[in-house]
Amino acid sequence: MRLPDFMIIGAMKSATSTLHEQLAQQDGFFMCTPKEPYFFSDDPVYAKGLEWYAGLFADARADDICGESTTHYAKLPTYPKTIARIAEHVPDAKFVYVMRHPIDRLVSQYIHQWTEREIDRPIDEAIHTHPELIAYSRYAMQLEPYFAQFGQARVLPVFFDHLRSHPQVELARICNFLGYTGNPVWDDSDQQRNVSSERMRVNPIRDALVNAPILSTIRRRLIPPTMRERVKTLWRMEKRPELSADSTLQLQEIFDADLAVLSGWLGVELTCQNFKSVTRERVWEWEKEQ
Repeated sequence: MRLPDFMIIGAMKSATSTLHEQLAQQDGFFMCTPKEPYFFSDDPVYAKGLEWYAGLFADARADDICGESTTHYAKLPTYPKTIARIAEHVPDAKFVYVMRHPIDRLVSQYIHQWTEREIDRPIDEAIHTHPELIAYSRYAMQLEPYFAQFGQARVLPVFFDHLRSHPQVELARICNFLGYTGNPVWDDSDQQRNVSSERMRVNPIRDALVNAPILSTIRRRLIPPTMRERVKTLWRMEKRPELSADSTLQLQEIFDADLAVLSGWLGVELTCQNFKSVTRERVWEWEKEQ
């Protein structure tokens, strides 16, 4: 059975979809469809069995580097069985972990969960009632069990801001880590838009009507585009939510403590205050393990 050589494990809302698509375009890579199979994290999917999972890579050529991108794999404590399952079935896998400013990532996750109707309260309340918003931005906490199981050398740190500022350089570095001997080329035409603010909130009745073929045709012919856009605003989060000053300070304290651990691994001081400036222009690797 063919299984992946590597996994992009997160972090959620940190350009993992863009990276997945860029790797898929390189000759010599095979990235599975769907992008996120959730096999090792979600119990119902894991129950489908290893043969089902291997089938996602059945069309890969013998010399292809195979990968998948499931951000659930770095979502502790929500999915506690993930790492043990990976270690059992793909013990030699490599991992790519993309880190975005922890508060920016949290806000994007909040928008996503609001859109999916998983959150129905303001963001200042949600950070207390939905602990996953904070947990998934605690990068050191998410990485520590991977280091314990697989070692630092098997996990590549990637920073969102550096990936955006220097995409070709970062793509080449990632490919080199994965053992790719070709010449990867970043496709500038494949710009993944940040559509969080454009997504409309889930509504079963509206979605059924919108997706009905006959009604869809009538709508396009009879309702002007400006009117359709006006209606969409009723379901759309038009303004990116803003945390209060108190919530921001509280989150900075939490994330700075986590970033202090990450700083020790990287050999550079990282805080919420300097995260973007430090990670944008320079590549950081783990300090050599003692």
